[in-house]
Amino acid sequence: MAVMNVNPTRMELTRLKGKLRTAQRGHKLLKDKRDELMKRFLDTVREVRALRAQVEEELMRVHGSFTVASALMSGPAMEQALMYPKQSVELDMTFQNIMSVNVPRYEFRTRTKDNGDIYPYGFANTSGELDDAVEALGEVLQSMLKLAEIEKTAQMLAEEIEKTRRRVNALEYVVIPDTEDTIRYITMKLDENDRATTTRLMKVKDMLLAQAIEEQKARDARALEQFR
Repeated sequence: MAVMNVNPTRMELTRLKGKLRTAQRGHKLLKDKRDELMKRFLDTVREVRALRAQVEEELMRVHGSFTVASALMSGPAMEQALMYPKQSVELDMTFQNIMSVNVPRYEFRTRTKDNGDIYPYGFANTSGELDDAVEALGEVLQSMLKLAEIEKTAQMLAEEIEKTRRRVNALEYVVIPDTEDTIRYITMKLDENDRATTTRLMKVKDMLLAQAIEEQKARDARALEQFR
């Protein structure tokens, strides 16, 4: 803890008390934000784990389908069949605000709505297993895009949690304690000044009282002389 380098005045004391109230309110709000971010982050991590397992399973199925297709077709034939895709994909990105964090939202759409356009070849010279592999790959694309979206969200939430945690700690362990120590220091100094001023006033009062008593004695003595 440290006392700030300030002048111990009542104006400064009022300013610091206002700063302390603001810091305490900010500390509570940031703690609430941190707790809510942690809750959202943990929910997102659980969703990432579940979706990742699903995507890995689907990719294994796609890999298996392509392996079977490769065994039934020659390499050049498969390469030629997949060389010129008919379908294209457009990706749109928007943002959603989660506790002041703008996380991305991905949405893709195909150029055409015809499901048959995912096959960039004719069916005469290819195997049915290749059809299954291409169809499975098209289906897993949406899951992969969703996984990328959720993983990015988890990353951004983690970064915001760390920033919020540092702010909470700075307020809790530096700003608020230092401000409280400075307020106590200024209050102590002002109390000392008040006591010193009171002591001086009492001494002045005693001196004035003693002077008044002496003057009264002198007047009484002169009056007594006149009666003699």
